[in-house]
Amino acid sequence: MKNILSSFEKKALRKKAYSLKPVVIIGQNGLTDAVLDEIDVSLNSHELIKIRIRGVNKNERYNICLKIEQKLKAELVYQIGFIKVFYRSKPEN
Repeated sequence: MKNILSSFEKKALRKKAYSLKPVVIIGQNGLTDAVLDEIDVSLNSHELIKIRIRGVNKNERYNICLKIEQKLKAELVYQIGFIKVFYRSKPEN
């Protein structure tokens, strides 16, 4: 079940994400289970994170973003070049 953010919410999140540094960098090994776990932990603690994807072409970056969205139920808020910003609300306890 995917949360769909409005354009107003995305704009506010994009503004918030501007000052963030990438917390996860996906390198030559691609999107491994360990990287997915790290992204999951980061989303649980921060809700809004930046990810840098290095060393792959545009189509592979797109596929990596789709996998993150599907497996972690996160939403891509913004992307520019190699930097992607993802959001997932914290699970309520």
